Amino acid sequence: MAHVSDLIASDIGEYLRQHEHKSLLRFITCGSVDDGKSTLIGRLLFDSKMLFEDQLAAVESDSRKWGTQGADIDFALLVDGLAAEREQGITIDVAYRFFSTDRRKFIVADTPGHEQYTRNMVTGASTADVAVILVDARKGVLTQTRRHSYLVQVIGIRKVVLAVNKMDLMDWSQAVFDRIVDEYRAFAAKAGLADVTAIPLSALKGDNMLAHSERTPWYRGPTLMGFLETVEVDDAQQQTGAFRLPVQWVNRPHQDFRGFAGMIAGGMVKPGDRIRVLPSGRASTVARIVTASGDLPLAVAGQSVTLTLADEVDVSRGDVIAAATDPAEVADQFEAAIVWMADEPLLPGRQYLLKIGTRTVGASVTELKYKVNVNTLERLATKQLELNEICVCNIALDRPVAFDRYAVNRETGGFILIDRVSNHTVGAGMLHFALRRSANIHRQHTDVDKAARSTLKEQKPAVVWLTGLSGSGKSTIANLAEKKLLALGHHTYLLDGDNVRHGLNKDLGFTEADRVENIRRVAEVARLMADAGLIVLTAFISPFRAERDMARRLLDEGEFVEVHVDTPLDVAESRDVKGLYKKARRGELKNFTGVDSPYEAPEAPELRVDTVSSTPDEAADLLIGKLREMGLIQ
Repeated sequence: MAHVSDLIASDIGEYLRQHEHKSLLRFITCGSVDDGKSTLIGRLLFDSKMLFEDQLAAVESDSRKWGTQGADIDFALLVDGLAAEREQGITIDVAYRFFSTDRRKFIVADTPGHEQYTRNMVTGASTADVAVILVDARKGVLTQTRRHSYLVQVIGIRKVVLAVNKMDLMDWSQAVFDRIVDEYRAFAAKAGLADVTAIPLSALKGDNMLAHSERTPWYRGPTLMGFLETVEVDDAQQQTGAFRLPVQWVNRPHQDFRGFAGMIAGGMVKPGDRIRVLPSGRASTVARIVTASGDLPLAVAGQSVTLTLADEVDVSRGDVIAAATDPAEVADQFEAAIVWMADEPLLPGRQYLLKIGTRTVGASVTELKYKVNVNTLERLATKQLELNEICVCNIALDRPVAFDRYAVNRETGGFILIDRVSNHTVGAGMLHFALRRSANIHRQHTDVDKAARSTLKEQKPAVVWLTGLSGSGKSTIANLAEKKLLALGHHTYLLDGDNVRHGLNKDLGFTEADRVENIRRVAEVARLMADAGLIVLTAFISPFRAERDMARRLLDEGEFVEVHVDTPLDVAESRDVKGLYKKARRGELKNFTGVDSPYEAPEAPELRVDTVSSTPDEAADLLIGKLREMGLIQ
C-alpha cells in the first residue's frame, strides 16, 4: 500500500536519493464521458498522500471547525477541484498530474472523454506505458470505449487496465462485471490487445483502489494501485535499442567547437562509437558527449546532450545521428496509420507539412487504403478522412527522411501532420514501413535541362494560373492572352479545365477529394511543360488555396503567376453560359463552387482582374503587361 516514507522525517537526503532512482510509470486514463476519470485520479492523488501541504493544513482546520472527518472533506475538495477544471474547459487539453509512492513515480495523463476531443486522448497516449480504460458499470462497453481501446493499440500501448467503475451502483454484482469483461475482451482480442487486467472498483468510495474491498470477495486480482506499482514496463527497451539522436540544433559557441545537440531517442552512446548521419549517410566517430555539468562517459535514451564528432561532417537540424552498425532506414514513401484531428477532412493529394523528430518536410497522402470502423474493426473504403477517424494509407514526402518503424521506436516512427495555411496540427501518424517503390525509384539525370530548352525558345518559362468562379471569364481571357503571346513569337500551351477533364482527368468527379486530385495532376503537367521551356496558361476554378499553393511550390521562384479573375457571384451566375448555375440551384449538380461548395479567393495574387470594369481583351492586355513587368517576356 502507498504511504509516506519514514525517511522524510528521519533522513530527507536519503529519501531524495531513493526518490531520484525510483522507476517512472506514465499512464493515461481514458474512456467515455462521466465514467469517473477525474474521481479516479483524485482518489489516486489523495490516497498516495501527495497532496500539497497547505491544502492538507486547510482541510485539517476545516475539519476541526465543522467537526467532520478530514479525509472525506479532503478527497471531496480534490474531486471538486478536478470537476471545476473540467467545467472551465481546462482539460479539453491534456492535463498531466504527478504523484509518487514509495515504490514508483507516476505521470498520469487525464484526457477528456468527449468524442470531439479524441485528438487530446491521442496526445496523452503517445508517451504512455499503460492505459487505464474506464467503463461505467451501468452503461457497459460504449463506442468511445472501443475507439480509445483501438487507438491505444495503434499508438503502441500493450498493457491495459479495464477499470469497471461505479460497481457500487450495481450492488457489486459479479455477473455485471463478468458480462462487461467478456464483451471487452472479445473486442480487445480483435483489436490486438492481449494484455488486459480487469478490476471492479468504486473510485468515489475507494474500493479496490489501494486495498481489496470486502464488497468483492469474488475478486482475486490486483488493486489498481497494486497493479500500477508492480506492472512491468520495458523501461530498458529504448536504452537497449539502436542509438538515435534527432539533431535539434547545431551548437557552435566558438570556432574550435562544433557540437550537435538533441535528446537521445533510443539506445546509448559513448565516446569512440561509430555513427552515421542520416539521410546523407556520412560516417564518423563520437569524440565527446557534452552537457552543462561536464562531459559524460555514457549517455542513454531520454538524456539531452551535445555530441562532437571526430571528423568535419556536414550535419544539420533535422538529421538523425544513428549507430553505424544499426542505422535507421531512409525513405520518402511509407505506409502509415493516421488519426485525423481536424474539422476539415484529410484529402488525398492535398499538401501538408509532416514533422518527424526534428525534421519538417512536405507530404501528401497518395492513397487511402481504408478507414477503420471502431465498433466492428471493419475496414471501410473511403475517399477522405473525417474528424477522429482512423485510416491506413500511403504517404509521400518531398524529400527522404530517416525513420524507424513506430513499433520499434515511437520517437523516430511517429509524426504529426500540419496544415500549411493555418499551421495547425491536423493529424497524428505512425509509420509502418517504407514502400518498396521508395527504394526502387531514383531521379534520372538528363543533360538537357530547363535552362537549355528556354534558351532555345528565347523565353523564360512560366505558369500563368488563372483562377475564379465558373463564368468569371478565365478561359476567354486565357485564350486571348495565348493568341497575343503567340503573335509576339512566344511558345505557349493552354491547359483548360473542361478540356483536361476529357482526357487526363476523365476519371475524376467534383467531390472535394476529386477536385484536389484534379488540380494536383494539372499542376504536375504544368510543371513538366514549364520544364520544357514553355509559357503555360491554365484556366481552372481551382477553388482551394492549398492546391494553388501546392502548384506554386512546384515551380522555381518567379515562375508562377497567380491571376485572380475576380467576378462577383451574381455577375458570374447571370452569365451562366453553360447553364451550370441553374442546374446547381435545382439540385441537379452537387458540389458546385459558389453554390454548395466554397471558393477560397487568393489572398495575394500577382494580378487581380476585375471583369466587371474591364473587357476580356483589356484583361488579356493586363496579363501580358504583368508578364513584362515580371521580366518573363520582353
